Amino acid sequence: MSASRVAVVTGGNKGIGFAIVKSLATQFEGDVILAARDPSRGQQSQNDLEKQGIRVIYQQLDISNSKSIQEFKNFLEKKYGGLDVLVNNAAISYKPASTAPLAEQARETVCVNFTGTLNVCRALFPLLRPHARVVNVASSAGHLKILKPNLQQQFASDSLTESELEMLMNQFVSDVEAGVHVEKGWPNPFSAYGTSKVGLAALTKVSARQMSTGDKEDILVNSCCPGWVKTDMAGDRAPLTPEQGAETPVFLAFLPPGSPTGLFFKQKKVVDW
Repeated sequence: MSASRVAVVTGGNKGIGFAIVKSLATQFEGDVILAARDPSRGQQSQNDLEKQGIRVIYQQLDISNSKSIQEFKNFLEKKYGGLDVLVNNAAISYKPASTAPLAEQARETVCVNFTGTLNVCRALFPLLRPHARVVNVASSAGHLKILKPNLQQQFASDSLTESELEMLMNQFVSDVEAGVHVEKGWPNPFSAYGTSKVGLAALTKVSARQMSTGDKEDILVNSCCPGWVKTDMAGDRAPLTPEQGAETPVFLAFLPPGSPTGLFFKQKKVVDW
């Protein structure tokens, strides 16, 4: 087992995730794991960084696959015995022009962006060492205001539990499948991506509360909006580069002791969620 510190970035083979990996690898005192679903793309991204003199380690991780998550956990536990930084970046988004049924969009987007990240947290949180940092890459598209007040209150509740949040996200999928999502208070116009990111920001608050009552010192969990970034997801009209989008997530990965937890950041500053 290595005594080295270790940082993990999910969805690290391209876009913002790749930029986060690159930035962390030049600053973090320890190993940086580029976690990605596709082995060929992940290995290629690792090779691209090595050509620039930047060392990272590729490890396969499909956050929508429970077996893959367990194998990833086993790898970390065996090689490092713990975890110091976790950046939950992996996500999907349907294009606005997608003709896929709304029920499919809701089901698949929540499965990856919320449930997949939740399952990664459940698996890896026991490995977090004292002073670890968890960063959830959310979005301003997931602001509470996209929901009607009845749902806003539920998501923002300081007593919301992980299981209750999971039920809320499952209810969104069920309501879309039943065609009653608008009348139930979910986003109109429809946004599976925005709803999934509401869930991720809410999960951040829940996780931060859990960590604050645990026996490990100074574990901080925060979420952030990286901004509108030129990626496969956002397209070329976005004004920011992936490197600019990585700035806030990386900033949160290095927060000093005593910093805030359970909050939402944009441009390295706490903003209303």
